[in-house]
Amino acid sequence: MFKRNPRSYLRIIAEFFYPRGGWYRASQYVIHRIRRLPDPAHRISRGIAAGVFASFTPFFGLHFLTAACLSWIIRGNVLASLLATFVGNPITFPLIAELSVNLGNAILGQPSSVHLPEIAAQFAAATSDFWMNMKAPFTDHVVDWSRMSEFFHRVFLPYLVGCIIPGIVAGTLGYALSNPVIHAYQRRRIKKLKERYEKRLKAGRDKAGEAREKP
Repeated sequence: MFKRNPRSYLRIIAEFFYPRGGWYRASQYVIHRIRRLPDPAHRISRGIAAGVFASFTPFFGLHFLTAACLSWIIRGNVLASLLATFVGNPITFPLIAELSVNLGNAILGQPSSVHLPEIAAQFAAATSDFWMNMKAPFTDHVVDWSRMSEFFHRVFLPYLVGCIIPGIVAGTLGYALSNPVIHAYQRRRIKKLKERYEKRLKAGRDKAGEAREKP
């Protein structure tokens, strides 16, 4: 028996930013899985729309759950929504984050602009503060939510407000592009399966006929 070597944390992080086989191979795998889902094209496309929209939200670590809930609400394919969260990845997140935060600031009437390094730093600090405050009753750490309040008003709330418009646009685009493609693929696949079945049926009849003709 061959033992599987567990991946190190460094390798897991590296593969998050650049998966084995590259992003092209990873995207092809996701597309292949989506096309072969056993559901009508419109339900799969709804799931894709939900997953794409979820990728624009600031709920990092909860994109799967967000996508699944949205897909269930709009009666989409849940697995398709999970696969479609692939749209949110280390290549697209910088663009999504900066666009959403600054659009949210504009909608909220806050003239300040926030760029990617500060957004990333604010998320990292907020995550650290949250866990430190959760562990505070069991340690000597003093609970302090002041930086979380700054994070909420400067980054999270603008992100949440600003992601809605681009998220809806991207989700709608994902639905519009995927629905006809998946529908055509499914029709072609059904046609091939019918042809294969008819071919096997004909071969069976031919064999039966040959058997009857033998003395």
